[in-house]
Amino acid sequence: MKKDITGIILAGGKNSRMGVNKAFLEVGGIRLIDKTLEIYRQIFNEIIIVTNDPLAYLEFDGAVIVTDIYKGKGPLGGIYTGLFYANYSHAFVSACDMPYLSKDFILYLIEQSDRYDVVVPELPEGFQALHAIYSSRCLLYIKRMIEADKLKIRDFYKEVRVLSITEEKIKPFNEDGNLFHNLNTPEDLKAYHR
Repeated sequence: MKKDITGIILAGGKNSRMGVNKAFLEVGGIRLIDKTLEIYRQIFNEIIIVTNDPLAYLEFDGAVIVTDIYKGKGPLGGIYTGLFYANYSHAFVSACDMPYLSKDFILYLIEQSDRYDVVVPELPEGFQALHAIYSSRCLLYIKRMIEADKLKIRDFYKEVRVLSITEEKIKPFNEDGNLFHNLNTPEDLKAYHR
């Protein structure tokens, strides 16, 4: 059964290191965007793609295509835009270049989200902010940060109710250690195909 939660895909990056639109890279013969949407369609009643190239995404039926409300504000601006347009109180946000998304792990995060504004995996190297759940209560705090041009996502966490998902809880979903990997460079893509 699908969840009353929005699935947001951030596809607005500049792709400067990869040189092409990462969402349309093929991994294992499937474009990343198709791979992500396949999982999202099983889980979410609403899907939003945040992109600054909306015409490239018109083929995706059932997804709402929106562009950044605040231009040039990076992933934080993308999260704000997705939450602004979301019809549900909570949304799962991921980047468009994550080939190892796990349906089971996303469902696990959703199960934890009732009493929290942010449910975010935390590894020793830090929060996985682009693989997390955000509530609409975050909008006010994100807007303040954007207006102050402070764009580090985790900086607003202290203003809201955050549940950090520890490495120990992540482990059963991440046995190969790839869950949060994204493809930023041609080298990353080659490594994925190995």
